[in-house]
Amino acid sequence: MSDDLAHEIDIFEGQMELMGQGKLDEKVFAETRLRRGVYGQRYDNGQRHDGFESRELAFEEMERIKGPDTLWHAPGMQRIKVPGGGLTPDQLDMLAQVADEYSDGILHITTRQDIQLHFVHIEDTPDMMRRLASVGITTREACGNSVRNVTCCHLAGVCRTEVFDATPYSEAFAEFLLGHDDVQDFGRKFKPAFSGCEAEACGLVMMHDIGYLAQVQEVDGKPKRGFKVYVGGGLGTVPHQAKVLSEFTPEEEILPLAQAVSRVFARLGEKRNRNRARIKFLVAKLGIEEFRRLVEEERKTLPHDDRWTAYMDTLPHYEEKPSRPPTFLNGQVRSSEFNQWFETNVYSQRQEGYSVVTVNLPLGDLTSQQTWELADIARKYVGDNVRSTVEQNIVLRWVSDSDLPNLFEELKEIGLGDSGAGTIVDITACPGTDTCKLGIASSRGLAGELRTRLTAKSASLPDAIKDLKIKISGCFNSCGQHHVSDIGFFGNSRRSGNFKMPHFQVILGGKWHDNAGSYGLAVGAVPSRTVPEVVDTITSRYVEERSKGETFQDWIGRIGKKEARNIIQPFMQLPAFEQEPEYFSDWGDPRVFSLGDIGIGECAGEVVSLFSMEISPAESEAFEAQVALDENDPARADALAYSSMLKAARALVRTQFLDVGDSPDRIVQEFKSRFFDTELFFDQYAKGKFGQYLLDRHSNTNGTPDNDAAHRLIEEALLFIEATHACESKVGGNVLVEI
Repeated sequence: MSDDLAHEIDIFEGQMELMGQGKLDEKVFAETRLRRGVYGQRYDNGQRHDGFESRELAFEEMERIKGPDTLWHAPGMQRIKVPGGGLTPDQLDMLAQVADEYSDGILHITTRQDIQLHFVHIEDTPDMMRRLASVGITTREACGNSVRNVTCCHLAGVCRTEVFDATPYSEAFAEFLLGHDDVQDFGRKFKPAFSGCEAEACGLVMMHDIGYLAQVQEVDGKPKRGFKVYVGGGLGTVPHQAKVLSEFTPEEEILPLAQAVSRVFARLGEKRNRNRARIKFLVAKLGIEEFRRLVEEERKTLPHDDRWTAYMDTLPHYEEKPSRPPTFLNGQVRSSEFNQWFETNVYSQRQEGYSVVTVNLPLGDLTSQQTWELADIARKYVGDNVRSTVEQNIVLRWVSDSDLPNLFEELKEIGLGDSGAGTIVDITACPGTDTCKLGIASSRGLAGELRTRLTAKSASLPDAIKDLKIKISGCFNSCGQHHVSDIGFFGNSRRSGNFKMPHFQVILGGKWHDNAGSYGLAVGAVPSRTVPEVVDTITSRYVEERSKGETFQDWIGRIGKKEARNIIQPFMQLPAFEQEPEYFSDWGDPRVFSLGDIGIGECAGEVVSLFSMEISPAESEAFEAQVALDENDPARADALAYSSMLKAARALVRTQFLDVGDSPDRIVQEFKSRFFDTELFFDQYAKGKFGQYLLDRHSNTNGTPDNDAAHRLIEEALLFIEATHACESKVGGNVLVEI
């Protein structure tokens, strides 16, 4: 574990202690934990609706909270970042361990290639983070108003149609922006993606805040790598297709471009109204031409950073190493079960003699025991070449072809041998009402029902519909990516008499290929219980009416929204509760349906000022300094107290000057010139006394402090931090970029 990462976790643990003592604002702590992937979960407000009224759930210390309307001892969710989905067997082992010890023993793969664990207690999260960090996994900025997990095509590097392998570029992007100063003041989350080819789904760059599509251009007679860059895409309630920011950005410019985009978004993006705070709204408001101009101007002001191109030195040597030599399947007759699995779950790599195997995970779940066993299988056949996918599966890359039959048998033995990957039975679904506080209808319950029914008749399904995509979200926020599926659903409700009934809005004709090339049409809402029949009716009509070679998207476009609505119209009728009581409960949930369990969403966290976020670690370090002194370690106490003052000063300086950096000399210099010499930091009665504490300690680098000296410095640090709060309140927290 790196020292920086270890220190980050120590700070978070200190902030937990401060929160427990009531010394940290609940909104600031909520954003703090979200930026470490510690997320709320359904029922964490201590209430659960039984279908008729809310009932209290008994948790320890009901008055103690970890955020607005969120009880401290209620279990929550831990999101774990997996950049590009890349995993090793050792990491799988550790994920299995922490899932087994700290959660309900289920690992859930998300549509961003992350891993989520549910029913995790916040007290366990620091230890979990340390154990994950020991194998190179972080949870930092997995949630909150931050740069989320960087997705990359799971076939990158082995794809038969890619321009070049986007993997090392996505890794460099993730490393560069993790914790970067310029991405700490967003109004909402920021989702990046990388793709190696235009025609496939790959990284789905068209639906991302920023997306990079691999390109090669001839420059001075030589091929030059770069990317076509898109910006301002996004799904959610109001889906936006990304706009082209740059037709070709050379590889050495992709990181400074991302930094410039981040600065423009942080400076001009909406902060108060979170419903309009994604970058897609800023791009739409300004127009792509003006947004491009602002980014280009911002790029000119960026101070040089060696990290922009440092990763390029390793590019010529970047490669994955297969565990076994290439081989080929012989002509031996295989079982029909293997042949079916081979047809849907095996992709022939561009490297002859190797294949990618998709481990199909129903609902994106696998148990901790399966994860341990999968790690052993990976060690045996593919080594470190494992990735998660945006369709909530796992792939094993570089499988030597003659190993495929044995690999299939071993996957079957651990319950991971399902065929149908990438077909109509491989349904994507968000957690929905199982665990999400925003879930309206049971996306997982519906997905499970559809999968069961479609799998039972998969052998007889017409070829035209076998590869259709079905994606389901529990609400309008599109975590299940319903907008880019052939047939999509998102949860809502309708009233019939005195009762509410779970419904799903039907979305038809979205495009998964061409990097999420177009979004589907909303044609109407149907009761949840009718959705299986709706799917049967729509697919049957398509098979009957399609022209030769006509895709589902083309067919929907041809018949139009009005006729598409007519197809589902018979299912839109609402029966009375007395006639069809089963319509008033959701899939897998016997309770009478209600909206009483919907809570405050934490998808983006509270919008907290940059100063509030950056002063919080200063307060945590001051607290740690007191602990160190109690442990009779005055040298460490002194260092922590001094560090807390520097962090507080830096937080204040960055309200005016973002590029102050981390150098203590520079921080003190900027603090002195901007706030001390101008007397902005002065107290009405104490004048410059509190600011002088920092200046004196910074100039005093001699000697080893004793307990008394360390104690005095801690007191001075606490007063200095309070003074920074007062100064920020007095001058306002507007972040101005100095050019």
